[in-house]
Amino acid sequence: MMDGLDDSPDLLAEDENKPRTESVDLTKDDTLAIDISDALSERDRVKFTVHTKTTLPDFRESEFSVVRQHEEFIWLHDRFVENEEYGGYIIPPAPPRPDFDASREKLQKLGEGEGTMTKEEFTKMKQELEAEYLATFKKTVAMHEVFLQRLAAHPAFRKDTNFRVFLEYDQDLSVRLKNKKEKLGWFIKSMSQSVDEVLLSNQKDADEFFEQEKGFLVEYHNRIAQSTKCADRMTKMHKSVADSYIKLSTGLGSLATCENTELDNYLPSSVRGASKETTKVFNKVSECFEKSRKLEARVSSDEDLKLSDTLRYYLRDTSAAKDLLYRRTRALADYENANKDLDKARAKNRNVQQAEQAQQRACEKYEHLSDLAKSELTDFKKRRVGAFRKNLVELAELEIKHAKALNQLYRNCIAQLKEDGRGGKAQAQ
Repeated sequence: MMDGLDDSPDLLAEDENKPRTESVDLTKDDTLAIDISDALSERDRVKFTVHTKTTLPDFRESEFSVVRQHEEFIWLHDRFVENEEYGGYIIPPAPPRPDFDASREKLQKLGEGEGTMTKEEFTKMKQELEAEYLATFKKTVAMHEVFLQRLAAHPAFRKDTNFRVFLEYDQDLSVRLKNKKEKLGWFIKSMSQSVDEVLLSNQKDADEFFEQEKGFLVEYHNRIAQSTKCADRMTKMHKSVADSYIKLSTGLGSLATCENTELDNYLPSSVRGASKETTKVFNKVSECFEKSRKLEARVSSDEDLKLSDTLRYYLRDTSAAKDLLYRRTRALADYENANKDLDKARAKNRNVQQAEQAQQRACEKYEHLSDLAKSELTDFKKRRVGAFRKNLVELAELEIKHAKALNQLYRNCIAQLKEDGRGGKAQAQ
């Protein structure tokens, strides 16, 4: 490090080893605590070590660990979605598939272009890309962990047999990927639901609570989707600025070793002709930009974690809440159709008993879904507002902190350059 810029407290050392908080808050429950204690990244898959600590009598042991892959998380999610018993609940969104292709591609391109940049610039770019890869890996692990913790915190999901098997069975679950026929079936089912949602969009709901929730979630989902795109663009621009500082810092560092006296034409008159002073100026400005790069990269990382990831998660969670409303609306339509069928059966005096039983089942299902859905949507709002408040407040505090640090860094650099300039002028006299 050069003299002058290290006199103040290290602006970058703070929070260096502080663990990053997750973007989703969950109520802690010691009766069933789950975390991913380790993860191993291979080229085509990631192995997660799921650690469970519990006092519940349903489990054979109080503490145990199993190794799971992403496909097994998807299998578990599908078991909840396909179980009609959970139709009145918001199913936690499945964790996104691990995707490190973008980071690997950047590292490959960097290796191919090694000959076009200086060794120092190549080293810094490589460190940035490796840090980006590590951040992506950590976020992938966190999203898989949050999925399990959401299930563990839910009073109904935590009792599910498949969930216990996922946590406790210490062998491979032998989960296979969907074949083409199953993928086609899933696609047709998804399209059918989309068409059904359009047909049910004009379904009038006597319950004002659900009518308001339906309108709100549709608008909210659209705005969250747009906000996510904007947040990603903002994060990408900060990352681009940090990458630009690498070139500035490296370029100035190279100029510091240049002996061409023509460089004096670009320096203040007070330090012209003084090679040592010239070198010192370039080195200090180079160091300033290097520290600026680290701060700008930290800003990008914080915005990605506290804002983009929060928006992206609740975009998926809102989709799950919309699916809940669809299931309830479908049950309402089935109940109304059952009432019509019962009226027809009574008018014709045929199959009245069967129609009454069908109407009773439809009524019970609709009322059961309504009771559960109202509680789930109320809890969803509370959880969502709490998570956004926490993460936005923390983001604002971090933005202020980084802005103050950057301002202090530039002030120190300018002050030191002025002081060196006065010193050089005094020596010349």
